[in-house]
Amino acid sequence: MLLAIPFLLSAQTAPTARAEEEGIRKLVDSFVDAWNRHDAHAFAAVFAEDADFTNVRGVGAHGRAAVEEFHAPGFSTVFKSSHLTAKNIQIRFLTPDLASVDIRWEMTGAVGPDGTPIPLREGLLNWIVTRQEGRWLILIMHNQDLLPKK
Repeated sequence: MLLAIPFLLSAQTAPTARAEEEGIRKLVDSFVDAWNRHDAHAFAAVFAEDADFTNVRGVGAHGRAAVEEFHAPGFSTVFKSSHLTAKNIQIRFLTPDLASVDIRWEMTGAVGPDGTPIPLREGLLNWIVTRQEGRWLILIMHNQDLLPKK
């Protein structure tokens, strides 16, 4: 009987882990959807209240309200026609309520400050996500551009 206990415990945790991973994937979907709607409020809603955000230039914002304020101007100018696609999502649970998430992304439709179209961009998001009150939220986000393929 004692030999069966570890098996039973692992059998119970496997569906739970899959459900939590699905919750994180839904968070990624919400992030991408808000970006593609250019909705700064919905975009910020996927961040924890005390989140830290750093963009590809190393500029950051602290807190959900600051993330919204930071993105609103871009969504109405340089990113207003942009389209973001998430690819190759990798999730590693650090604790039951904390995970590291790496997301490769592609963006089209962005323009420079002078309106010049920006070619396809590729990058990597690294998130630390936290489960708060049953909901996964971005606690820390670092974004980086990847070098163009040669």
